[in-house]
This record gives sequence, C-alpha cells and structure tokens, in this order.
Amino acid sequence: MFHTPNDYRNISMRLSEVLDDIAVNEKMILKTRRTSVLKETSRTIWHRARQHQITNYHFGSWSEGTTTLGLKSDSDHLFTQDNFNVIQDWSEWTLGKQNLRMIQNETTAPGYCLLQMLRPDAPLPDTHEDGNYFVKDTSERILFKNTVLDTIMTGIAQRQGPSLAQTNLSGMIDSDTVSAFPCTSWPQSAKACLDNLDVNNWPTAFMKRYIKTTKCFVVAVGNKVSQNEDFEWRLSTSLAERCLMFNLNITQIRCYILMKMIIKTYINLDNESYISSFMCKTVLFHCIASKPLYKWKECNILNCLTYCILTLNRCISCGNCPHFFDHENNLMAGKFSNKVQQELLQRTANLIPCDGMSLFGIQIDDVGKRLQIKLNIIDRVNHNIPGPDEYTMDISSFLLRQTAKWIMEIHNEDIHETKDASLEMELRILLQILQHLTRYYRDGDMSVKVSGRLLAPLFCSSVGSLIASQNIQINNTVSPQALAWLEAGLDSDVASSRLKLASILYCTGDLERAAFILNDVDQRYNTEVTEPVCRCYCFPLTHMKIGFSLISSQYDEEAVKYIVAYCVTFSQHEINCVPHELQYEMFRSTQEEIQNRGWYDNWMDCAVVDSLPYLYFLQYKTSGNLNRPEDQQQALKKLMWVTETEPNLAHRETALNLLGQCMEQENRQDNALQCYMLSLHIRERNNAARIHMCRCLGNTHL
Repeated sequence: MFHTPNDYRNISMRLSEVLDDIAVNEKMILKTRRTSVLKETSRTIWHRARQHQITNYHFGSWSEGTTTLGLKSDSDHLFTQDNFNVIQDWSEWTLGKQNLRMIQNETTAPGYCLLQMLRPDAPLPDTHEDGNYFVKDTSERILFKNTVLDTIMTGIAQRQGPSLAQTNLSGMIDSDTVSAFPCTSWPQSAKACLDNLDVNNWPTAFMKRYIKTTKCFVVAVGNKVSQNEDFEWRLSTSLAERCLMFNLNITQIRCYILMKMIIKTYINLDNESYISSFMCKTVLFHCIASKPLYKWKECNILNCLTYCILTLNRCISCGNCPHFFDHENNLMAGKFSNKVQQELLQRTANLIPCDGMSLFGIQIDDVGKRLQIKLNIIDRVNHNIPGPDEYTMDISSFLLRQTAKWIMEIHNEDIHETKDASLEMELRILLQILQHLTRYYRDGDMSVKVSGRLLAPLFCSSVGSLIASQNIQINNTVSPQALAWLEAGLDSDVASSRLKLASILYCTGDLERAAFILNDVDQRYNTEVTEPVCRCYCFPLTHMKIGFSLISSQYDEEAVKYIVAYCVTFSQHEINCVPHELQYEMFRSTQEEIQNRGWYDNWMDCAVVDSLPYLYFLQYKTSGNLNRPEDQQQALKKLMWVTETEPNLAHRETALNLLGQCMEQENRQDNALQCYMLSLHIRERNNAARIHMCRCLGNTHL
C-alpha cells in the first residue's frame, strides 16, 4: 500500500496537517520554548539575588517544543554549581573556586572523565582530602566520587543516573533534576568532532561558531560497564544540542516527534526504555548532517521519517549509536543484551518503510485516527477527536499555569527559607532580591525584563505587608512606606496582592477603603475566566475553564496578571495583617505533625487561602462591621457557593474553616460543625478545624 511517489507526497502532506492540528507548529513551539527560557532565566536571577552560585537550565522536550500532550514528556532541569570549575589545562585554574581537573585516559570510557581534586590556593593537586566521596587512585591522585549526589537526595526524589527524578506527584509533570559542574573548555575529543563536521552542510558555520562559545558540563554518573563507575563523570553538551534543536525546521521537529511516538508505540513495549529520546535526537542529528537540507520539507516527511528509522535500525544492528559531538561515545553501550538487540531489530525492521499502515497504529494524540480521517479512510463523525483550537488552548493554558506556578514557587521559597529569621532579616533579604531584579531589568535582555516584571510585584507586596505588620504592632496604623510597597505589588495577579492590602486595611479598622478595594477585586475576578493557581503543594488540576484557555491561547505569559489568582500567603511575621479567623491556620499542626511533615509541607507554617473565598470572607467581615447586613449576607452566600462549586481550590479546607467561623458568628453552630467536619475530611492532619470544632462544641454545650 502507498508505494508511488504521489502517494507518499499525499500522505506526507496529510501527516504534516495532523501534526499541525495537535499544535506541532511554529507558533506553539516558540511559545513553549519561551516559557522554558523565562523559567530558567527567572530561577537564575533569583539565585543571583540570593547570592547562590547557581545557574539554572531547562533542557529536554518541553524546552525544545518537541513534545505533545499525549507524549507526556517529563521536565528536565539542570543547575550548575558555579563555585566549581572543571579544567583541562593548569592555566584554567581559578582562584576562589573549587577547581577540579578533568582526566581522560585509557581507563575512562569515551564521553566520561575522572575529576581530580585541586588545592584552593594554588594550581596544584590536593593531597589531603578524605571522606566517603573521595578515592585515591594508583597515581596517588585524589578523585571526586559521583556518589556525592546521594547526599542531596530527598524523600520524594529517586536517583536515576545523574538525576533526581520526581514521578507520579499529583498535579505535576514528572521531572528530572541534574546537578552539574561547568567546564572551562570543551573536551578535546568533542572539539575534534565539531571541527570535522561538514561546514557547508549542517551544522552551518554560524551554528558551529556559536556552539564553540557554549559551556559543557560534567554530571554525576559513571559508565555502567566501567569498573570505575562510582567515580566517573559523564560529559554533557546540552547547550550545544539545544542550539541544534533551536535551528531545526518544522519538518525536522515533526520527524523527531513522530520518532518518539513510534518508539513508544512499537519499540519500547511494556514500559521498556531501551531506546531513549536522546538516542532518537542523536539519530536525527546524524540524519540531518548526512541528508541534503532541501529534502527536509513537509511533502517529504514520510521519506525523512523512514530514513531516521532505518538509521536507528543500523545503530541497533551494530550496537552503536555515536554521540553527535563525540563519535567515540557509544550511547548504546551496555544498554541491552544480544537477545533484546535482536528483538529491537525485528521491531524496527517491521516499520521500514514508514508508510500509512504503521502510522495508523499510533494512538498518542490520536495521530493514527487523525491521519485516516485526513485520507478519507474513516469518518470523523464517528470519532470524538479534539480539534486544533482545543489542542492549542489546552497547551497554552498548561503553559500559562506553569508560568504562574514557577513565579509563586520562587516567591514561596524565599518565604519558607526566611521563616526562622527575624522580621528585619526577612525584609533585608526581600529588598536585596528587589534590588537585583531592578538592576537586571535595567541591564538585561528581553527575557530578563519579562522575568523581572512577573516576579517583582509579589516581592513588593510581601515587603509592604511585613512593614505594615510591624507598623500595626507598634501603633495600629500603616505607614506611607508600607502602602507604597503594597501599591507597587498590586498587579502581581488578579487578586492576591490586592487582597493583602484589603486585609491590612481591615485589620487597622480602615473599613471603607478595605470595602472599596474588595469591590475592585470582585469586578476583576471573572469566575468564568480567572483560574486559581497554587504552588504550595502538588495540587491536582481537575478542571480548566474555557475562558481561561481561550485567553491563554491569545496572549503571552503576562496574562497571569489578568486571568490568574494566586493563593494569598501570610508568613508568621505578617500575623498582624491577618484577621484572627485566619491566624489559626498558622498554628494548624501538633508537634507530632510538624515532625512528620513531607517535602511540600513548608507552607503549613503560613496562613494560606485561595483568593476567591478570602475575597468573600473579607467582604462578609467588612460589611458586618460597616453595618451593611444585606451585603454581608450576600458575601456569605458567595462564600458558601465558592467552597462548594469551585473545582480548583487548593486550600478548600481553609475556606471551610473561614466559612465555619462565619456560621458561628451567625449563631448557626450546626452548620459551623458541618463545615469543620468537611474540612477535616479534605485534610485529616495539619488542620486548624480541630481547634474550631473544640471551641464550637464548647460553645454549643454552654
């Protein structure tokens, strides 16, 4: 079937249309890449502001824009510890850094090296290191063991090769985090391969010049077939590979995505992982370098895909997939047995040539069905398949939520890291961060400026709230300085920073101004569009509003200011800015519960509430104190409504605790108890509802 050139051309064009329909197109690829670049830029800026010698990178499918929703790719993070310096020549030794000398000899496999410890005060070998993470070789050199990574493993992460893998966390995509040391220069073997690439074909001369300016890294994993596995380190050229990926055309990207779908459908069966995405990427690089560039076009995608699968088959046949930048480094070394090799050969051989029949079986993103519909083999009416607009909206909304989450994550990390510091120290740290953000905004590129605009408002709001808490404690007023900081942070999102200001005004008795701001938030918060976003813990998303998805697809990352509502978070230093009903949340845990908290439980020392229920709670309290009973009852009804109907409340138990206290104020003790019981049903431990139940039962008994 489908043997003539015209058939191949027709199928290729229809296949390209299918991939366009599932958002594998230039617009969405650029949008996905932009999100990743902004995230790594923001993370790096934050580390610089905190004086951490760390640079963040995001690699892999999401950063490249080479994935789809159906592929369920994980997120790859790499951070370099810039206080380390891996050198090849003694002239590269740098005072003030922990220098490590790269050693490659007959005992190290291609693509791997040993790291020799050097003295911090002079370019000389270190001879005095001891401990579990050092070993002395036969030449009396002190070598650094890669098992040092085990010291930073956490309870939710599993070590997989050089990375700490977080998998199956509710509400989050799987992630791999790699700690790396930066190299001052490229290894000689990789440099030689780069120099030998055909300058007139691919990579282009411009790309090669750029690649030579990129850093390479060493990561903590040894060769599996090596006797020195514990103290070998793998070389990484991820930045150079990113350069290649960012210069692919749309047909080459689609070929890569199809390869991953084919591998997942036909090659790696039953959760096998013999052929990795990185192998597919490397095969693609070799194919592009050896095949004329004019061949890589939409009408020829089937032939290009066949060539890639054929090349992969040849690699499996000889058991050798050479790394693109170090041909002596065999990516398949020790990956599978002879028996598995024969099985893989048979599976790949069955796919050559890649025609419509083999593609019809791909269920990922309904690619097989979509292609059959395009070729008029089956009728679309009988198959419930999402359309192109729906795919674009789904990915866009996912990306915007991810943007909102990492903004909150960066802010929350500072709140949690400074929780044991004094209020003055916390203020000093936040102001230092804002000073760095200002400087980077002034001198940085576009991604730095966007990152600054997204991050700064939350920090401004926290600074203002801390100063206000101090003001309230001293004389129950809010200084102009505090108000100026709070106003500078108002545009962090739709609601949270404005609600902080309203909460502060309520606590000082400035009720009319509080009511005015609350009314403004009520107008801004469109319940058909605005999505609550939480990064306190791994909250699973259960529903996505169509209005949110539509706007996400039409605008860039700064839409977080207009259609996202962050959680409202008060640290214990901000306790004077919090109504007493919410203060209980800062003391939700018993000593036993504190000792048994997990990785994502730091937020429990704060008072945290979703924006919408907090809006209605503050309206209820403010209207009551202003003697506006109708407005107060309307706010109570809205608070009841939101706790029951909003599907994405991350802190529903807190909303129920606030609602219960409102019910107590209404002298509806039974309703209050029901709220507290529902709250405990949602979160059995670390819940202030137990305090409220005891009080409520005591009042009822009296």
